[in-house]
Amino acid sequence: MIRTIKYIAGLLLLLVCVMDLGAQSPKGKYGTFALTNASIETVTKGVISNGTVIIRNGKIEAVGTNIQVPQGAEVIDCKGSWIYPGMIDSGTRLGLFEFGQAPQATDVSELGDVVPQMKALTAINPNSAAIPINRISGVTTTLTLPEGDLFSGTAALVSLHGYTPDQMFEGFEAVLLNFPRTGRRGPFDRRSDEDIKKATEKSLLRISEVWERAVQYHRIDSATKGKGTYYPEMQAMLPVVRGEMALIIDVNAARDIQTALKWIKEKKIKKVILSGVAEGWRVADEIAKANIPVLAGPVLELPTRDYDRYDKAYANPGLLRKAGVKVAIKTDDGHLNYRNLPYHAGFAAAYGMGREEALKAITIVPAEIFGVADKLGSIEQGKSATLFVCNGDPFEPKTQVSQVFIDGWQMPMVSRQTLLYDEFLQRDPGVAKEK
Repeated sequence: MIRTIKYIAGLLLLLVCVMDLGAQSPKGKYGTFALTNASIETVTKGVISNGTVIIRNGKIEAVGTNIQVPQGAEVIDCKGSWIYPGMIDSGTRLGLFEFGQAPQATDVSELGDVVPQMKALTAINPNSAAIPINRISGVTTTLTLPEGDLFSGTAALVSLHGYTPDQMFEGFEAVLLNFPRTGRRGPFDRRSDEDIKKATEKSLLRISEVWERAVQYHRIDSATKGKGTYYPEMQAMLPVVRGEMALIIDVNAARDIQTALKWIKEKKIKKVILSGVAEGWRVADEIAKANIPVLAGPVLELPTRDYDRYDKAYANPGLLRKAGVKVAIKTDDGHLNYRNLPYHAGFAAAYGMGREEALKAITIVPAEIFGVADKLGSIEQGKSATLFVCNGDPFEPKTQVSQVFIDGWQMPMVSRQTLLYDEFLQRDPGVAKEK
């Protein structure tokens, strides 16, 4: 009897928790909206003063001045506010990593050094508490990257709204290659120079073997019209070999970048994106000559070498852009602070990139690199209504975001952190009672 009472009490407690969770998680609203009297940063077509954006059926139906508000539209007066396209972070672990204290809360890597068939998209947790935290800061789209050895999986571009990975998917995937390092891996790397050289040669040989195997699989698959032996790892590599999917190569040291560029040329890889590129500024001309786009970051980082200037990480995106490289910015923050994306861009702007190019590096440029510029990255008629409203320059920490829309859905401006803020701001009782 006691066990039965405890069981029922437990069920009631669970029901209360679920009901409370529902109350704390308001839903997005879909409909027709008119954002009026705003300064609109279109990114691609300049700034529109005292303009209007009409949102209907998930799209930007109209943008400009003297726009007629449709009958039945919900009017949101944005006087004194700015409208920007949703920001795109070109490198995160969002949806794959919640916290590090329990293995059940992370799904960023798989066993094995060649696992391109492991898709980040299928592992993403749409209910991650980190998603609304970043979303209400104006970060609406992220490239979620797996971690691991060599060919560590397939990255996916996702929007920060949806109940399933398929609903979140924005149409871009790419196989990730962690290019072998040729130097020491940190101050605690006690290997001899000879051991480092041997390890590097072994890793380079390994990635070349994998690539040649993928090429052979492509030939067999083409000859048998897809009826040959199924090989999951090589099947995942087929789109890359055929130039249908990009290969993202994560590489940072200048010497490693040069080696990677040589390897890309030797293997005649058609679609390549470099990621990280911390020392890209040292070999910027070579990257530009290869005509390969870059996902640079993190920007808020220390220099890679003790004798470098303190601001080299801040200046890296601008130096790459100045050399003619197409540059997007990523946070790649292991602590889930992807909401700091505008500040990474702000530092890049202040240290040589300029505000206009830095803004493009988190909006239209990544959209172009990922092949989704027809729907994301700028505020234009016909594009996805993915944007945010704020009261100033998003690169300034004092700026507050008041509205976020993703694919026409008006997002609730609520996250775990706003709930905690409200809870402790309005404590009742606020102080302990006197005995």
